Amino acid sequence: MINIKNGTRLLLVTALWGANLVGADGYNPEAIKSGRVDPSMHLQQGSNQLEAQKINSVIYKATGFGNTFMVVTSEGNVIIDTSLPSMAPKHKSLLNAVDDGPVHSIIITHGHGDHTGGVGLWREPQTKVIAQTNMVEFLHYQQRLKGLFMQRNSAQFGFDLTSPTDASANESSGVNMLPNTLFDQQLDFTLGKEKFQLLHTPAETYDALTVWMPEYKAAFVGDLYYRSFPNIYTLRGTKPRWALDYIASIDRVLALKPEILLPSHGEPIFGNKNISAAMTRYRNAIQYVHDETVRGMNAGKDVYSLMRDIKLPEMLNVGEAYGWVSWSVRGIYEGYTGWFDGAPANMYAQSPQSIYPDLVGLSGGSGKIVNLAQQHLEQGDAVKALLLVEAAMAAEPNNHAVLTMRLQILSVLRNASANLNETGWLTHGINQTQQNLEQID
Repeated sequence: MINIKNGTRLLLVTALWGANLVGADGYNPEAIKSGRVDPSMHLQQGSNQLEAQKINSVIYKATGFGNTFMVVTSEGNVIIDTSLPSMAPKHKSLLNAVDDGPVHSIIITHGHGDHTGGVGLWREPQTKVIAQTNMVEFLHYQQRLKGLFMQRNSAQFGFDLTSPTDASANESSGVNMLPNTLFDQQLDFTLGKEKFQLLHTPAETYDALTVWMPEYKAAFVGDLYYRSFPNIYTLRGTKPRWALDYIASIDRVLALKPEILLPSHGEPIFGNKNISAAMTRYRNAIQYVHDETVRGMNAGKDVYSLMRDIKLPEMLNVGEAYGWVSWSVRGIYEGYTGWFDGAPANMYAQSPQSIYPDLVGLSGGSGKIVNLAQQHLEQGDAVKALLLVEAAMAAEPNNHAVLTMRLQILSVLRNASANLNETGWLTHGINQTQQNLEQID
């Protein structure tokens, strides 16, 4: 049995992610039964939706990797988030079937592509595009690193979050996404007797906001909450995400005593008792990981020890289908202190990998490394096996046996994975390794 670190088996994964898929290589995650997942599930969310979901008399939802909400008023409609470019046309069709009146406002809960992707499709000449003031800089930041994020998004998700994946979405691309209405801490407005309060609730990004409709006690929280431990650090790369921001923002929403919670990923939660229980547990899980990380830092523990040692207690185990506790531990650690870990060797520009060929040579060559990696794999330590193979690859990048062993290890790790982001990067590594093997065969 492969004994590797794994997330809780897809807590409520059907509500969060959707259908199962079979990959071109025959990989079938059977997420419901086994907990294994496939990154291409992202694009399947909401694919079978035939009509918009009615939340109450004025609120409707189209489901996707990034939900789109519409609030119907007598003076025009309010759209909250717009999903991916590839999903936006279907969302617009579903919601327009409910009411195709003018779009008075588009409210963006934060500047990620699975929330901004349909702005150009929904936007009309008179439409207000409303965002928290930090979104302008956040969009510039993403544009500054566009080349990097295109590569990283493609690896992690299997597609680029910012680009349309089919021709029908092209009208959404290339549009200036900058909002025309900004606020700092709070913005209130009334439209057709419907009251809206926009609150700054930084968490996953520093421009994040919550939309509060007091009459219905409905809170649209963006990515402040979803059914997995949050991505306090995302593998595709990000500016630091502060755990204490999550906690303060969750507390701000809980103080409103919502009866309807509308996250941008997954399904709504109804009833204050249910919402309070879910969000309080979520907040406490974040607080626990933050506090344990800080405690370990002050005790002089290294980041890898804390990544291994910090686990959520059962009462706070919210699952790790998307965010992962160990990545968050490292994100918190390095968010506080930066990259230098105190080891003198790490002050210099020479990478640890630069000595791998020397070590492989001293060991007797790549063949012995591959044999040792095989032993670790059979003993259930796939991660240590992978580290050994990475050293062998540094010495002999075109060695068929090394690449074959790497492919085997990555496949074992992927088959055991219950986390969509982990699975995405493992799939990316598998594809790269297969391409390398084809080139040398």
